[in-house]
Amino acid sequence: MNSIPSLITPATKRVMNLSHILRQAARRHGAEIGFVWGECIWSWAELDRRVDAMAAALAAKGIRKGDRVLVQSKNCNQMFESMFSCFRLGAVWVPTNFRQTPDEVAYLAQASGASAMICHSDFPEHAETIREAAPDVRFVISIGRSSFGENYDDLIERHSGQSAPEAAVEHDDPCWFFFTSGTTGRPKAAVLTHGQMAFVITNHLCDLMPGTTNADASLVVTPLSHGAGVHQLVQVARAAKTVLLSGERFDVDEAWSLVARWRITSMFTVPTILKLLTEHPSVDAYDHSSLRYVIYAGAPMYREDQKHALRKLGKVLVQYFGLGEVTGNITVLPPALHDLEDRPDVKVGTCGYERTGMQVSIQDDQGREVPAGVTGEICVCGPAVFAGYYNNPEANQTAFRDGWFRTGDLGHMDEEGFLFITGRASDMYISGGSNIYPREIEEKILAHPAVAEVAVLGVPDRTWGEVGVVVCALRPNQTLDEGELIAWLDGRIAHYKLPKHVFFWDVLPKSAYGKITKKAIREELETKGYLSSGLCRLRS
Repeated sequence: MNSIPSLITPATKRVMNLSHILRQAARRHGAEIGFVWGECIWSWAELDRRVDAMAAALAAKGIRKGDRVLVQSKNCNQMFESMFSCFRLGAVWVPTNFRQTPDEVAYLAQASGASAMICHSDFPEHAETIREAAPDVRFVISIGRSSFGENYDDLIERHSGQSAPEAAVEHDDPCWFFFTSGTTGRPKAAVLTHGQMAFVITNHLCDLMPGTTNADASLVVTPLSHGAGVHQLVQVARAAKTVLLSGERFDVDEAWSLVARWRITSMFTVPTILKLLTEHPSVDAYDHSSLRYVIYAGAPMYREDQKHALRKLGKVLVQYFGLGEVTGNITVLPPALHDLEDRPDVKVGTCGYERTGMQVSIQDDQGREVPAGVTGEICVCGPAVFAGYYNNPEANQTAFRDGWFRTGDLGHMDEEGFLFITGRASDMYISGGSNIYPREIEEKILAHPAVAEVAVLGVPDRTWGEVGVVVCALRPNQTLDEGELIAWLDGRIAHYKLPKHVFFWDVLPKSAYGKITKKAIREELETKGYLSSGLCRLRS
Protein backbone atom coordinates (compact mmCIF):
# COMPACT_ATOMS: atom_id res chain seq x y z
CA MET A 1 0.00 0.00 0.00
CA ASN A 2 1.34 3.41 -0.93
CA SER A 3 1.87 5.69 2.04
CA ILE A 4 -0.05 8.95 2.14
CA PRO A 5 2.35 11.86 1.65
CA SER A 6 2.55 14.43 4.41
CA LEU A 7 0.24 17.39 3.90
CA ILE A 8 2.29 19.50 6.25
CA THR A 9 4.85 21.69 4.51
CA PRO A 10 6.88 24.58 5.87
CA ALA A 11 4.42 26.98 4.24
CA THR A 12 1.45 25.53 6.11
CA LYS A 13 3.16 25.66 9.51
CA ARG A 14 3.18 29.47 9.65
CA VAL A 15 0.73 31.01 12.12
CA MET A 16 -0.23 34.48 13.25
CA ASN A 17 2.30 36.22 15.43
CA LEU A 18 0.45 36.55 18.75
CA SER A 19 1.21 40.28 18.96
CA HIS A 20 -1.07 40.78 15.98
CA ILE A 21 -4.14 40.66 18.23
CA LEU A 22 -3.04 44.01 19.70
CA ARG A 23 -2.57 45.42 16.21
CA GLN A 24 -6.09 44.27 15.31
CA ALA A 25 -7.56 45.93 18.41
CA ALA A 26 -5.73 49.18 17.57
CA ARG A 27 -6.96 49.14 13.97
CA ARG A 28 -10.60 48.53 14.80
CA HIS A 29 -10.94 50.30 18.14
CA GLY A 30 -7.93 52.63 18.29
CA ALA A 31 -9.56 55.50 20.18
CA GLU A 32 -11.29 53.28 22.73
CA ILE A 33 -9.88 52.62 26.19
CA GLY A 34 -7.63 49.56 26.25
CA PHE A 35 -5.89 49.72 29.63
CA VAL A 36 -6.58 51.39 32.96
CA TRP A 37 -4.24 51.63 35.94
CA GLY A 38 -5.25 53.98 38.72
CA GLU A 39 -6.03 57.32 37.08
CA CYS A 40 -3.93 56.52 34.00
CA ILE A 41 -5.70 55.45 30.82
CA TRP A 42 -4.28 54.23 27.51
CA SER A 43 -6.18 53.76 24.26
CA TRP A 44 -5.60 50.74 22.05
CA ALA A 45 -3.76 52.94 19.55
CA GLU A 46 -1.47 54.30 22.28
CA LEU A 47 -0.70 50.80 23.56
CA ASP A 48 0.16 49.58 20.07
CA ARG A 49 2.47 52.54 19.48
CA ARG A 50 4.24 51.95 22.80
CA VAL A 51 4.66 48.25 22.00
CA ASP A 52 6.09 49.16 18.60
CA ALA A 53 8.55 51.56 20.23
CA MET A 54 9.72 49.05 22.85
CA ALA A 55 10.05 46.34 20.20
CA ALA A 56 12.22 48.76 18.19
CA ALA A 57 14.29 49.53 21.31
CA LEU A 58 14.84 45.84 22.06
CA ALA A 59 15.75 45.19 18.41
CA ALA A 60 18.25 48.06 18.50
CA LYS A 61 19.86 46.35 21.50
CA GLY A 62 20.23 43.15 19.55
CA ILE A 63 17.19 41.14 20.65
CA ARG A 64 16.18 38.74 17.90
CA LYS A 65 13.69 35.98 17.28
CA GLY A 66 14.13 33.21 19.83
CA ASP A 67 15.93 35.35 22.44
CA ARG A 68 14.54 35.18 25.96
CA VAL A 69 13.66 38.35 27.89
CA LEU A 70 13.28 37.99 31.64
CA VAL A 71 10.69 40.28 33.25
CA GLN A 72 10.69 40.94 37.00
CA SER A 73 7.79 43.27 37.69
CA LYS A 74 4.62 43.92 39.59
CA ASN A 75 1.44 44.40 37.58
CA CYS A 76 1.73 47.62 35.55
CA ASN A 77 1.18 48.83 32.01
CA GLN A 78 4.86 48.31 31.15
CA MET A 79 4.71 44.65 32.12
CA PHE A 80 1.59 44.21 30.01
CA GLU A 81 3.29 45.94 27.06
CA SER A 82 6.51 43.94 27.43
CA MET A 83 4.62 40.75 26.59
CA PHE A 84 3.55 42.08 23.19
CA SER A 85 6.92 43.72 22.48
CA CYS A 86 8.63 40.36 22.91
CA PHE A 87 6.01 38.55 20.85
CA ARG A 88 6.32 41.11 18.06
CA LEU A 89 10.02 40.36 17.68
CA GLY A 90 9.50 36.62 17.93
CA ALA A 91 11.38 36.77 21.24
CA VAL A 92 10.25 34.79 24.28
CA TRP A 93 8.58 36.52 27.24
CA VAL A 94 9.87 35.09 30.54
CA PRO A 95 7.89 36.63 33.43
CA THR A 96 8.78 35.85 37.02
CA ASN A 97 6.72 35.72 40.19
CA PHE A 98 7.72 39.17 41.45
CA ARG A 99 7.73 37.95 45.06
CA GLN A 100 10.57 35.54 44.40
CA THR A 101 13.99 36.23 45.93
CA PRO A 102 16.92 37.57 43.88
CA ASP A 103 18.59 34.14 43.95
CA GLU A 104 15.40 32.43 42.78
CA VAL A 105 15.03 34.87 39.89
CA ALA A 106 18.70 34.43 39.02
CA TYR A 107 18.03 30.72 38.66
CA LEU A 108 15.16 31.49 36.25
CA ALA A 109 17.52 33.67 34.20
CA GLN A 110 20.04 30.85 34.01
CA ALA A 111 17.47 28.13 33.33
CA SER A 112 15.80 30.10 30.55
CA GLY A 113 19.02 31.29 28.93
CA ALA A 114 17.77 34.88 29.13
CA SER A 115 19.78 37.48 27.23
CA ALA A 116 17.98 40.60 28.55
CA MET A 117 15.97 41.70 31.56
CA ILE A 118 13.17 44.18 32.16
CA CYS A 119 13.07 44.90 35.90
CA HIS A 120 10.82 47.11 38.00
CA SER A 121 12.78 49.76 39.89
CA ASP A 122 11.54 48.34 43.20
CA PHE A 123 13.84 45.33 42.70
CA PRO A 124 17.45 46.60 42.51
CA GLU A 125 18.74 43.53 44.38
CA HIS A 126 17.26 41.29 41.70
CA ALA A 127 18.93 43.26 38.92
CA GLU A 128 22.29 43.22 40.72
CA THR A 129 22.10 39.48 41.40
CA ILE A 130 21.25 38.83 37.75
CA ARG A 131 24.30 40.81 36.63
CA GLU A 132 26.54 38.66 38.82
CA ALA A 133 24.90 35.25 38.38
CA ALA A 134 23.66 35.37 34.78
CA PRO A 135 26.39 36.83 32.53
CA ASP A 136 24.39 36.01 29.40
CA VAL A 137 21.96 38.81 30.35
CA ARG A 138 23.48 41.59 28.24
CA PHE A 139 21.42 44.52 29.51
CA VAL A 140 18.70 45.51 31.98
CA ILE A 141 15.83 47.92 31.32
CA SER A 142 14.29 49.57 34.37
CA ILE A 143 10.57 50.19 34.80
CA GLY A 144 10.80 53.50 36.67
CA ARG A 145 13.94 55.46 37.56
CA SER A 146 16.79 53.39 38.93
CA SER A 147 20.56 53.10 39.02
CA PHE A 148 20.68 49.70 37.34
CA GLY A 149 19.32 50.18 33.84
CA GLU A 150 17.94 52.44 31.15
CA ASN A 151 14.48 53.75 31.87
CA TYR A 152 11.70 51.91 30.03
CA ASP A 153 9.66 55.03 29.26
CA ASP A 154 12.74 56.96 28.11
CA LEU A 155 13.36 54.20 25.58
CA ILE A 156 9.72 54.42 24.48
CA GLU A 157 10.12 58.14 23.90
CA ARG A 158 13.44 57.72 22.11
CA HIS A 159 12.01 55.14 19.72
CA SER A 160 8.59 56.77 19.33
CA GLY A 161 7.28 56.40 15.80
CA GLN A 162 9.58 53.50 15.08
CA SER A 163 8.48 49.92 14.72
CA ALA A 164 9.88 46.48 14.26
CA PRO A 165 8.07 44.23 11.78
CA GLU A 166 6.11 41.35 13.24
CA ALA A 167 8.41 38.37 13.12
CA ALA A 168 7.25 35.48 10.95
CA VAL A 169 6.46 32.59 13.29
CA GLU A 170 5.47 28.96 12.97
CA HIS A 171 3.06 27.00 15.13
CA ASP A 172 5.72 25.63 17.48
CA ASP A 173 7.82 28.78 17.84
CA PRO A 174 7.97 29.68 21.55
CA CYS A 175 6.46 32.94 22.77
CA TRP A 176 6.31 32.48 26.56
CA PHE A 177 8.25 30.49 29.14
CA PHE A 178 5.66 29.77 31.82
CA PHE A 179 7.62 28.75 34.92
CA THR A 180 5.99 26.08 37.02
CA SER A 181 7.38 23.84 39.72
CA GLY A 182 4.35 21.67 40.47
CA THR A 183 4.69 20.34 44.01
CA THR A 184 8.37 19.43 44.06
CA GLY A 185 11.70 20.40 42.55
CA ARG A 186 13.05 23.60 41.08
CA PRO A 187 10.92 25.61 38.65
CA LYS A 188 10.68 24.30 35.10
CA ALA A 189 10.05 26.43 32.02
CA ALA A 190 6.94 25.20 30.24
CA VAL A 191 7.28 26.29 26.61
CA LEU A 192 4.13 28.00 25.29
CA THR A 193 4.01 28.61 21.54
CA HIS A 194 2.33 31.02 19.14
CA GLY A 195 0.12 28.34 17.62
CA GLN A 196 -0.83 26.82 20.96
CA MET A 197 -1.74 30.19 22.48
CA ALA A 198 -3.89 31.12 19.49
CA PHE A 199 -5.94 28.00 20.20
CA VAL A 200 -6.07 28.83 23.92
CA ILE A 201 -7.41 32.32 23.23
CA THR A 202 -10.08 30.93 20.92
CA ASN A 203 -11.00 28.23 23.42
CA HIS A 204 -11.28 30.67 26.32
CA LEU A 205 -13.63 32.83 24.25
CA CYS A 206 -15.64 29.75 23.32
CA ASP A 207 -15.87 28.00 26.69
CA LEU A 208 -15.19 30.54 29.44
CA MET A 209 -16.34 33.96 28.19
CA PRO A 210 -18.67 33.52 25.22
CA GLY A 211 -19.96 36.76 23.77
CA THR A 212 -17.01 38.90 24.91
CA THR A 213 -16.69 42.11 22.85
CA ASN A 214 -15.04 45.53 22.98
CA ALA A 215 -17.92 46.64 25.23
CA ASP A 216 -16.59 44.42 28.03
CA ALA A 217 -14.07 45.14 30.78
CA SER A 218 -11.88 42.82 32.85
CA LEU A 219 -10.45 43.43 36.33
CA VAL A 220 -7.02 41.96 37.11
CA VAL A 221 -6.65 40.79 40.72
CA THR A 222 -3.76 38.31 40.34
CA PRO A 223 -0.25 38.62 38.83
CA LEU A 224 -0.02 38.98 35.05
CA SER A 225 2.94 36.61 35.08
CA HIS A 226 0.69 33.55 35.19
CA GLY A 227 -3.02 32.81 34.66
CA ALA A 228 -4.10 36.45 34.63
CA GLY A 229 -1.70 37.09 31.77
CA VAL A 230 -3.37 34.40 29.69
CA HIS A 231 -6.77 35.92 30.44
CA GLN A 232 -5.64 39.39 29.43
CA LEU A 233 -4.50 38.04 26.07
CA VAL A 234 -8.08 36.90 25.62
CA GLN A 235 -9.38 40.38 26.44
CA VAL A 236 -7.03 41.97 23.90
CA ALA A 237 -8.28 39.57 21.23
CA ARG A 238 -11.74 41.13 21.64
CA ALA A 239 -10.54 44.67 22.49
CA ALA A 240 -12.09 44.42 25.95
CA LYS A 241 -10.45 46.89 28.34
CA THR A 242 -8.16 45.71 31.13
CA VAL A 243 -8.31 47.37 34.56
CA LEU A 244 -5.57 46.95 37.19
CA LEU A 245 -5.72 47.49 40.92
CA SER A 246 -3.78 50.64 41.78
CA GLY A 247 -1.19 48.94 44.01
CA GLU A 248 0.44 45.59 44.63
CA ARG A 249 -1.57 45.00 47.81
CA PHE A 250 -4.85 43.25 47.20
CA ASP A 251 -7.47 45.75 48.39
CA VAL A 252 -10.93 44.17 48.39
CA ASP A 253 -12.76 47.49 48.78
CA GLU A 254 -10.86 48.96 45.83
CA ALA A 255 -11.59 45.88 43.74
CA TRP A 256 -15.34 46.22 44.22
CA SER A 257 -15.19 49.98 43.65
CA LEU A 258 -13.47 49.37 40.31
CA VAL A 259 -16.09 46.78 39.37
CA ALA A 260 -18.75 49.44 39.88
CA ARG A 261 -16.82 52.31 38.28
CA TRP A 262 -15.76 50.49 35.11
CA ARG A 263 -18.77 48.19 34.83
CA ILE A 264 -16.50 45.15 34.98
CA THR A 265 -17.95 42.13 33.19
CA SER A 266 -15.27 39.51 33.90
CA MET A 267 -12.43 38.74 36.25
CA PHE A 268 -10.04 35.86 36.67
CA THR A 269 -9.27 34.79 40.22
CA VAL A 270 -8.44 31.84 42.43
CA PRO A 271 -10.66 30.33 45.15
CA THR A 272 -8.90 31.98 48.08
CA ILE A 273 -9.21 35.44 46.50
CA LEU A 274 -12.81 34.82 45.45
CA LYS A 275 -13.50 33.85 49.06
CA LEU A 276 -11.96 37.14 50.26
CA LEU A 277 -13.95 39.12 47.70
CA THR A 278 -17.30 37.62 48.64
CA GLU A 279 -16.80 37.56 52.42
CA HIS A 280 -15.72 41.21 52.67
CA PRO A 281 -18.44 43.75 53.62
CA SER A 282 -17.67 45.84 50.51
CA VAL A 283 -19.26 43.18 48.30
CA ASP A 284 -22.60 44.60 49.45
CA ALA A 285 -21.52 48.24 49.20
CA TYR A 286 -20.88 48.45 45.46
CA ASP A 287 -22.89 47.62 42.36
CA HIS A 288 -21.56 44.44 40.76
CA SER A 289 -24.55 43.73 38.53
CA SER A 290 -22.35 44.18 35.43
CA LEU A 291 -20.49 40.92 36.17
CA ARG A 292 -21.13 38.08 33.75
CA TYR A 293 -18.11 35.84 34.31
CA VAL A 294 -16.20 35.45 37.57
CA ILE A 295 -13.70 32.79 36.59
CA TYR A 296 -11.85 30.82 39.23
CA ALA A 297 -9.13 28.21 38.84
CA GLY A 298 -5.76 27.18 40.17
CA ALA A 299 -7.06 25.11 43.08
CA PRO A 300 -10.29 23.36 44.06
CA MET A 301 -13.00 25.58 45.53
CA TYR A 302 -14.69 24.04 48.51
CA ARG A 303 -18.43 23.61 48.22
CA GLU A 304 -19.32 25.85 51.19
CA ASP A 305 -17.24 28.69 49.75
CA GLN A 306 -18.82 28.11 46.34
CA LYS A 307 -22.31 28.38 47.81
CA HIS A 308 -21.44 31.60 49.61
CA ALA A 309 -20.08 33.16 46.41
CA LEU A 310 -23.21 32.14 44.52
CA ARG A 311 -25.41 33.75 47.17
CA LYS A 312 -23.47 37.00 46.89
CA LEU A 313 -22.89 37.20 43.13
CA GLY A 314 -25.54 35.02 41.53
CA LYS A 315 -24.93 32.59 38.68
CA VAL A 316 -21.82 34.21 37.25
CA LEU A 317 -19.20 31.72 38.46
CA VAL A 318 -17.12 29.85 35.90
CA GLN A 319 -14.74 27.16 37.04
CA TYR A 320 -12.00 25.64 34.98
CA PHE A 321 -9.33 23.07 35.66
CA GLY A 322 -6.00 23.31 33.93
CA LEU A 323 -2.31 23.43 34.74
CA GLY A 324 0.14 25.97 33.37
CA GLU A 325 1.41 23.27 31.02
CA VAL A 326 -2.08 23.07 29.49
CA THR A 327 -2.63 26.82 29.86
CA GLY A 328 -5.79 26.33 31.93
CA ASN A 329 -7.46 24.35 29.18
CA ILE A 330 -8.74 21.01 30.48
CA THR A 331 -12.33 21.37 31.77
CA VAL A 332 -15.00 24.02 32.27
CA LEU A 333 -18.01 24.32 34.58
CA PRO A 334 -20.10 27.21 33.18
CA PRO A 335 -22.46 29.47 35.16
CA ALA A 336 -25.56 27.44 34.31
CA LEU A 337 -24.09 24.39 36.06
CA HIS A 338 -23.30 26.21 39.30
CA ASP A 339 -26.17 25.68 41.70
CA LEU A 340 -26.83 26.50 45.35
CA GLU A 341 -28.82 23.35 46.01
CA ASP A 342 -27.30 19.93 46.55
CA ARG A 343 -30.00 18.16 44.59
CA PRO A 344 -29.51 14.73 42.99
CA ASP A 345 -29.28 16.33 39.54
CA VAL A 346 -26.56 18.79 40.65
CA LYS A 347 -23.07 17.41 40.16
CA VAL A 348 -21.59 18.65 43.42
CA GLY A 349 -17.79 18.65 43.43
CA THR A 350 -17.20 18.45 39.69
CA CYS A 351 -14.78 20.76 37.92
CA GLY A 352 -16.77 20.37 34.72
CA TYR A 353 -16.49 18.66 31.37
CA GLU A 354 -13.79 18.59 28.69
CA ARG A 355 -12.98 21.87 26.97
CA THR A 356 -13.66 22.14 23.26
CA GLY A 357 -10.93 20.35 21.32
CA MET A 358 -9.45 18.71 24.43
CA GLN A 359 -9.61 15.11 25.63
CA VAL A 360 -9.24 13.76 29.17
CA SER A 361 -8.26 10.19 30.03
CA ILE A 362 -8.22 8.75 33.56
CA GLN A 363 -5.35 6.26 33.64
CA ASP A 364 -3.83 3.74 36.02
CA ASP A 365 -0.11 3.47 36.77
CA GLN A 366 0.47 1.49 33.56
CA GLY A 367 -1.25 4.06 31.36
CA ARG A 368 -4.45 2.06 30.88
CA GLU A 369 -7.70 4.00 30.85
CA VAL A 370 -9.93 3.11 33.81
CA PRO A 371 -13.74 2.87 33.77
CA ALA A 372 -16.10 5.66 34.82
CA GLY A 373 -16.13 6.16 38.58
CA VAL A 374 -12.66 4.71 39.13
CA THR A 375 -9.92 6.99 40.45
CA GLY A 376 -6.73 7.38 38.46
CA GLU A 377 -4.33 10.00 37.15
CA ILE A 378 -5.87 12.75 35.04
CA CYS A 379 -4.15 12.78 31.64
CA VAL A 380 -4.92 15.09 28.74
CA CYS A 381 -4.19 15.67 25.07
CA GLY A 382 -5.13 18.42 22.64
CA PRO A 383 -3.88 21.66 21.04
CA ALA A 384 -3.61 23.49 24.41
CA VAL A 385 -0.90 21.16 25.71
CA PHE A 386 2.49 22.87 25.87
CA ALA A 387 5.47 21.95 23.72
CA GLY A 388 7.44 20.56 26.67
CA TYR A 389 9.84 21.80 29.32
CA TYR A 390 12.75 23.87 28.03
CA ASN A 391 16.07 22.06 28.13
CA ASN A 392 14.74 19.39 30.51
CA PRO A 393 14.48 15.97 28.80
CA GLU A 394 14.10 14.14 32.11
CA ALA A 395 11.04 16.18 33.07
CA ASN A 396 9.57 15.69 29.58
CA GLN A 397 10.09 11.94 29.82
CA THR A 398 8.16 11.90 33.10
CA ALA A 399 5.41 14.29 32.00
CA PHE A 400 4.37 12.51 28.81
CA ARG A 401 3.28 8.91 28.23
CA ASP A 402 2.03 7.64 24.87
CA GLY A 403 1.26 11.20 23.81
CA TRP A 404 -0.75 12.02 26.95
CA PHE A 405 0.33 14.78 29.31
CA ARG A 406 0.24 13.48 32.87
CA THR A 407 -1.12 16.19 35.17
CA GLY A 408 -0.15 14.52 38.45
CA ASP A 409 -3.72 15.10 39.66
CA LEU A 410 -6.00 12.27 40.68
CA GLY A 411 -9.68 12.05 39.87
CA HIS A 412 -12.47 10.19 38.14
CA MET A 413 -15.04 10.84 35.43
CA ASP A 414 -18.70 9.92 35.59
CA GLU A 415 -20.69 8.32 32.78
CA GLU A 416 -21.51 11.75 31.30
CA GLY A 417 -17.88 12.87 31.17
CA PHE A 418 -17.85 15.21 34.17
CA LEU A 419 -14.51 15.27 35.95
CA PHE A 420 -14.13 15.07 39.74
CA ILE A 421 -10.69 15.86 41.18
CA THR A 422 -9.63 13.86 44.21
CA GLY A 423 -6.34 15.67 44.77
CA ARG A 424 -2.71 15.67 43.80
CA ALA A 425 -1.12 12.28 43.47
CA SER A 426 1.56 13.59 45.81
CA ASP A 427 -1.11 14.57 48.39
CA MET A 428 -2.58 11.09 48.73
CA TYR A 429 -1.37 9.14 51.75
CA ILE A 430 -1.77 5.54 52.84
CA SER A 431 -2.91 4.85 56.38
CA GLY A 432 -3.22 1.25 57.52
CA GLY A 433 -3.17 0.10 53.90
CA SER A 434 -6.00 2.41 52.76
CA ASN A 435 -5.59 5.23 50.24
CA ILE A 436 -6.80 8.52 51.70
CA TYR A 437 -7.42 11.64 49.63
CA PRO A 438 -7.14 14.90 51.64
CA ARG A 439 -9.57 16.82 49.42
CA GLU A 440 -12.53 14.75 50.67
CA ILE A 441 -11.67 15.44 54.31
CA GLU A 442 -11.02 19.13 53.63
CA GLU A 443 -14.46 19.47 52.05
CA LYS A 444 -16.08 18.07 55.18
CA ILE A 445 -14.08 20.28 57.55
CA LEU A 446 -14.94 23.41 55.52
CA ALA A 447 -18.60 22.71 56.24
CA HIS A 448 -17.96 23.42 59.95
CA PRO A 449 -19.20 26.97 60.64
CA ALA A 450 -16.09 27.92 62.64
CA VAL A 451 -13.52 26.95 60.00
CA ALA A 452 -12.29 29.44 57.39
CA GLU A 453 -9.34 27.61 55.82
CA VAL A 454 -8.00 24.08 56.03
CA ALA A 455 -5.28 21.79 54.75
CA VAL A 456 -4.95 18.05 55.41
CA LEU A 457 -1.58 16.33 55.09
CA GLY A 458 -0.38 12.78 55.53
CA VAL A 459 2.55 12.47 57.92
CA PRO A 460 4.67 9.48 59.00
CA ASP A 461 3.35 7.29 61.81
CA ARG A 462 5.05 4.20 63.29
CA THR A 463 1.82 2.29 63.73
CA TRP A 464 -0.22 3.17 60.64
CA GLY A 465 2.49 4.16 58.18
CA GLU A 466 0.89 7.55 57.74
CA VAL A 467 -1.86 9.47 59.53
CA GLY A 468 -3.79 12.60 58.70
CA VAL A 469 -2.93 15.97 60.19
CA VAL A 470 -5.26 18.97 59.94
CA VAL A 471 -4.05 22.57 59.91
CA CYS A 472 -6.84 25.10 59.89
CA ALA A 473 -7.65 28.76 60.49
CA LEU A 474 -10.87 29.80 62.19
CA ARG A 475 -13.31 32.51 61.27
CA PRO A 476 -13.21 35.70 63.39
CA ASN A 477 -14.56 35.35 66.93
CA GLN A 478 -14.91 31.55 66.60
CA THR A 479 -13.47 28.92 68.93
CA LEU A 480 -12.82 25.24 68.31
CA ASP A 481 -10.42 22.67 69.68
CA GLU A 482 -8.99 19.43 68.36
CA GLY A 483 -11.35 17.13 70.20
CA GLU A 484 -14.42 19.08 69.13
CA LEU A 485 -13.46 19.04 65.46
CA ILE A 486 -12.60 15.33 65.36
CA ALA A 487 -15.83 14.50 67.21
CA TRP A 488 -17.76 16.61 64.72
CA LEU A 489 -16.13 14.76 61.81
CA ASP A 490 -16.90 11.33 63.30
CA GLY A 491 -19.84 9.97 61.35
CA ARG A 492 -19.35 12.41 58.49
CA ILE A 493 -16.41 10.46 57.07
CA ALA A 494 -15.32 6.85 57.48
CA HIS A 495 -13.57 6.20 60.78
CA TYR A 496 -10.27 5.21 59.15
CA LYS A 497 -10.16 8.62 57.44
CA LEU A 498 -10.43 10.59 60.68
CA PRO A 499 -7.34 12.77 61.19
CA LYS A 500 -5.25 12.07 64.25
CA HIS A 501 -4.12 15.59 65.06
CA VAL A 502 -5.35 19.17 64.51
CA PHE A 503 -3.37 22.42 64.60
CA PHE A 504 -4.96 25.87 64.65
CA TRP A 505 -3.06 28.71 62.96
CA ASP A 506 -4.08 32.33 62.49
CA VAL A 507 -3.72 32.02 58.72
CA LEU A 508 -2.50 29.37 56.27
CA PRO A 509 0.49 30.20 54.03
CA LYS A 510 -0.30 30.97 50.40
CA SER A 511 1.59 31.41 47.19
CA ALA A 512 1.74 34.69 45.28
CA TYR A 513 -1.25 33.43 43.31
CA GLY A 514 -3.44 32.81 46.36
CA LYS A 515 -3.09 29.03 46.63
CA ILE A 516 -2.70 27.38 50.02
CA THR A 517 0.78 25.86 49.90
CA LYS A 518 0.97 22.49 51.59
CA LYS A 519 4.70 22.36 51.06
CA ALA A 520 5.10 25.47 53.25
CA ILE A 521 2.73 24.02 55.85
CA ARG A 522 4.72 20.81 56.03
CA GLU A 523 7.97 22.73 56.33
CA GLU A 524 6.53 24.82 59.17
CA LEU A 525 5.38 21.71 61.01
CA GLU A 526 8.83 20.20 60.63
CA THR A 527 10.54 23.42 61.74
CA LYS A 528 8.46 23.49 64.91
CA GLY A 529 9.30 19.87 65.59
CA TYR A 530 5.75 18.54 65.28
CA LEU A 531 6.84 15.84 62.86
CA SER A 532 10.05 14.87 64.65
CA SER A 533 11.04 11.22 64.88
CA GLY A 534 8.24 10.27 62.51
CA LEU A 535 5.65 11.13 65.15
CA CYS A 536 3.24 14.05 65.15
CA ARG A 537 3.06 15.68 68.55
CA LEU A 538 -0.18 17.15 69.77
CA ARG A 539 0.62 20.67 70.90
CA SER A 540 0.91 23.64 68.54
